[in-house]
Amino acid sequence: MAVKKKTNKKGNENLDEKSQDTQEQAVDSNNQEDDAGKDEVQEQTPEEKYNELNNRFMRLYAEFENFRKRTNKERLDIITNANADLLKDLIPVIDDFERAISNNEDSEDVVAIKEGFSLIYNKYTGILKTKGLKPMEAKGEVFDPEVHEAVANMPTEDKKLKGKIIDDVEKGYLLNDKVLRYAKVVVGQ
Repeated sequence: MAVKKKTNKKGNENLDEKSQDTQEQAVDSNNQEDDAGKDEVQEQTPEEKYNELNNRFMRLYAEFENFRKRTNKERLDIITNANADLLKDLIPVIDDFERAISNNEDSEDVVAIKEGFSLIYNKYTGILKTKGLKPMEAKGEVFDPEVHEAVANMPTEDKKLKGKIIDDVEKGYLLNDKVLRYAKVVVGQ
């Protein structure tokens, strides 16, 4: 904006005032045109607003459905392939059993057969231990229904054995400290 200059001549003062007024009018008319343009862009009919919101909703819904399907498929893949690592590790044990069976057909040495099966057993249990499987030690412990399943009660003369496990019928197993199979035991009474 032009600033009024104080001069002695009247004509120069009037010119400065006129140029200032003209500039203010130009700025005002530009502002009005900008406001009118914004109103035209911002104002939508209710039908257009509805269509825009509906379109956004449909896209969001489709995106969510795709996400849900993808996660379900991934979950199914994880479940079906969860045992792949364990099975890969157990294949060599099967190979060892096949070799032992073929070698034992002609063998007369019982000690060698026992040693071979003992080696295979140790390899098998070692693989299972690396996967988090541990056998439960139940014999001599107090009966706990959370981890033991009583299959029989046996009367006992020894008071120390009452309520304790006398024998393991079937070993129990823990997988990562969670009961995988309950131990089937005989409890003293």
